[in-house]
Amino acid sequence: MATYAIGDIQGCINELHGLLDRLGFDPCADRLWLTGDLVNRGPGSLEVLRFVKGLGKAAVTVLGNHDLHLLALAHGDVAEESPPPSLDPVLRAPDRDEVLQWLRTRPLLHHDPRLGLTLVHAGLPPQWDLTTARSCARELEAALAGPDYRAFLAAMYGDEPALWSPDLDGIGRLRFITNCLTRLRYCDREGRLALGETGPPGSQPASLIPWFLAPGRRSSGDAIVFGHWSTLGFGHHGNVWALDSGCFWGGTLTALRIDLPIPRAVHQPCPEARRPKGRPERARTGVGGATRGVYGTTGE
Repeated sequence: MATYAIGDIQGCINELHGLLDRLGFDPCADRLWLTGDLVNRGPGSLEVLRFVKGLGKAAVTVLGNHDLHLLALAHGDVAEESPPPSLDPVLRAPDRDEVLQWLRTRPLLHHDPRLGLTLVHAGLPPQWDLTTARSCARELEAALAGPDYRAFLAAMYGDEPALWSPDLDGIGRLRFITNCLTRLRYCDREGRLALGETGPPGSQPASLIPWFLAPGRRSSGDAIVFGHWSTLGFGHHGNVWALDSGCFWGGTLTALRIDLPIPRAVHQPCPEARRPKGRPERARTGVGGATRGVYGTTGE
């Protein structure tokens, strides 16, 4: 049995099938870990959701920021926004409710003690050890699966609070957890989130560092697989593996075989990818001060 971790798919269904064919993936024997952002941008968001759902226990996916935005468009109080064209087929599908119910109950963090690996979409703040991260992820999962999920989805947008405290509560606590697990790239040396920075390392202000290089990071002894950061690209940074190789942006869709002593990568070219023309338009401010483009259509 082989276990593969695959980076952000973002609706690129043909590239996903091509990659799985190259791997010789057998859902009866092999397993997939998906870093989230199954949807948006690419032409096959609905097909990706149906396919991954249909794999059952052969696949585990964590939720990414684009997946959460889809849920907010479907269930939250964001009616003033027009859905991106790539998400419209999901919202109009005859099996919409079934697919979105499945998506809403996906985890935010997956840990396999046998492999000694943890899967998240974006990152962990330096103040969290793995036990805290798993506990916080369960809090967010409970909010999404609970009866008040619509209220949470409407209120999740926002960049504050930016600094962790165990005393955080209510929507502020859930928003911080959401931002770490689905949006984090950079923080300062005190662990304050810097969610507006989206470029590759070296493009950020000198006061900021990638989350996985934060001094004193309490999860530094834990091996982590993540996606989200297409401008960082594929690679490993100590025991941390970045898998978003920018499929839609002219890169590749990457699979990493993670059950081997030395993980091995396979990259699927994306011939139909669209490279952005210049810098993406600055995202407009949404509910609670969040940049809606982080969840929607800008280059993240």
